[in-house]
Amino acid sequence: MPVLEVQPLVLKDVEALIGGTDDFRKHLSGVTFTPSSSQTTWSGLGLNTHTDSSIPTWTVQLDYVQDWTSTTSLSAYLFEHEGETVPFEFTPTDGVGPSFTANISIVSGAIGGQVNAFATTSVTLGSDKPVRVPPVVEDVNDDEDARVFADTFADEPAVA
Repeated sequence: MPVLEVQPLVLKDVEALIGGTDDFRKHLSGVTFTPSSSQTTWSGLGLNTHTDSSIPTWTVQLDYVQDWTSTTSLSAYLFEHEGETVPFEFTPTDGVGPSFTANISIVSGAIGGQVNAFATTSVTLGSDKPVRVPPVVEDVNDDEDARVFADTFADEPAVA
């Protein structure tokens, strides 16, 4: 059996579009989609059992620094759009790898914090199951490669 390689994910340069257009990557220190389901077991009188899982529900936790000065901050967005369901697109490694899209239900986060510290907080938003979107890989040399190939063999006789 082959040993499979792994490319561990380190969140550094992400993309986090909330509401379809606003990229809040500079406000966030963490994004975590989490499924939750429970196991249920039925036991029969014949010493038999059957176990199944419930349908998972999803949430997304956003860890962020509060900013109540900027009108376009994540803190202000969550406060102003509370109760709305908006699209969310999270790309864990900007420009490389897949992205994940979901509809999230907005709730406002905490206001305030501790003295002499950045006012950081977390908010957990309802979400549908994220959809994994494969990365778009563009080869900027495709047209050039095709032209070079065509030019290379332009004067060659056709092979029957």
